[in-house]
Amino acid sequence: MSLDMLTIPAQCVENSRIAELDYNNIEFGKIFSDHMLVADYKEGKWENPHIRPYGNMSLSPATSSLHYGQSIFEGMKAYRDANGDILLFRPLDNFHRLNKSAERMCMPALTEDIFMQGLEQLLRLDAAWVPPTAGCALYIRPFMFATDEFIGVRPSSSYRFAIFTCPVGAYYGQPLRVAIEPHYVRSVEGGAGYAKAAGNYGAALYPARQMQERGYHQLIWTDAKEHKYIEESGTMNLMFVLDGKLVTPPVSTTILAGITRDSVLQVARDLGYTVEERKVSVDELEEAHKAGKLQEAFGTGTAATIAQIATIHHNGLDMDLPAIEDRKISNHVAAELDKIKTGQAPDTHHWVHRISL
Repeated sequence: MSLDMLTIPAQCVENSRIAELDYNNIEFGKIFSDHMLVADYKEGKWENPHIRPYGNMSLSPATSSLHYGQSIFEGMKAYRDANGDILLFRPLDNFHRLNKSAERMCMPALTEDIFMQGLEQLLRLDAAWVPPTAGCALYIRPFMFATDEFIGVRPSSSYRFAIFTCPVGAYYGQPLRVAIEPHYVRSVEGGAGYAKAAGNYGAALYPARQMQERGYHQLIWTDAKEHKYIEESGTMNLMFVLDGKLVTPPVSTTILAGITRDSVLQVARDLGYTVEERKVSVDELEEAHKAGKLQEAFGTGTAATIAQIATIHHNGLDMDLPAIEDRKISNHVAAELDKIKTGQAPDTHHWVHRISL
């Protein structure tokens, strides 16, 4: 079915909740827009895509995703430009990554027409929810989960796909204090670490809470074999500026291929900075810090875009980094990326998908 042929019916709310939204005081992930997109997979095909008022879903206690973890999701954002149009940043990359996660979790591939046309129609309907405020955006959460009412370990034969949205401000309100995790691991080679599977995040909560109780916002994951090499930080890819070079661990089966990560690296190259994708060891970070060559550290992800790291803890030592305002590369790249996302700079890589209202 082509995109032009697909017509998605919509049931609109009688009374919008937009009056609840204070554009100048938006807490991340707490207020949800009026509508959501829903489609179901049954008997080998996706069917009945429709838009309906945001609300609860009725599920059987035997719904298989609640027991066996077939659940995946994506995160993306929409922005408003100076003309009032809605700008989506790299939505097809999110679509392809969703299907990569689906393959790993033995779930069916979603069709591009349902994803893209459904997303466009949903955003047109809830256009008023896209914040015009600088630093804010409309967060978009596509997700898929198994819906068989069956107790037994096997792939489900039925699934639900949905998209809901919520206006958001900054994910982190301050520079982060992070700690290198010496014992627990996020993922192992050959596992599902590269997929945006719900279970990956659930398994990370306990060690993250332990670090938070010690005064750190997030932890840094290391490799599962030796705890020697840096992998990710919380829900973000990690980057460092080491002696003037932007350095980040390469993606693998244990590291999520972040779309923001890829965008940051490309913009950095466009701006003339040296970029290295290679293994980064804990020892290298400590030695660079002692030598004054660990100049910047930050996480990248859809929610935070660039989250500055102020302190890295390891083995009883807090490594404090230079002041945020003095950081050349991350601040430069972040500013340029924001301009691209909001239509203030040329989109030379064709990342932006415009929805004219």
